Amino acid sequence: MDIKQLTEQMHELVKSKGWYEADSKRPQTPRNLAVSLSIEAAEILEHFQFGEEIKDKEELGGELADVTLYLLQLASVSGIDLEEAVLKKIEANKRRTWDEKS
Repeated sequence: MDIKQLTEQMHELVKSKGWYEADSKRPQTPRNLAVSLSIEAAEILEHFQFGEEIKDKEELGGELADVTLYLLQLASVSGIDLEEAVLKKIEANKRRTWDEKS
């Protein structure tokens, strides 16, 4: 399954919950999605709060999936082709240098 197919499945879920409706208690605006993405990303940190090892791989996987879903949705509602953006960023990063000593 590719990014576009995952995005379509995510939209189907959101529509089925009524979250795209004008009167939704969970408006799917770029701002709200960015906030939700940040919250979910922070939940990943809880898995490493007091150690380096993954204690519950399945639970961590669920949090990573939450982040992915919000990211896909944020990109989509913002009109960003995430696949294209990722590929451009990879190319840009190939030209970057890190940790160079002067």
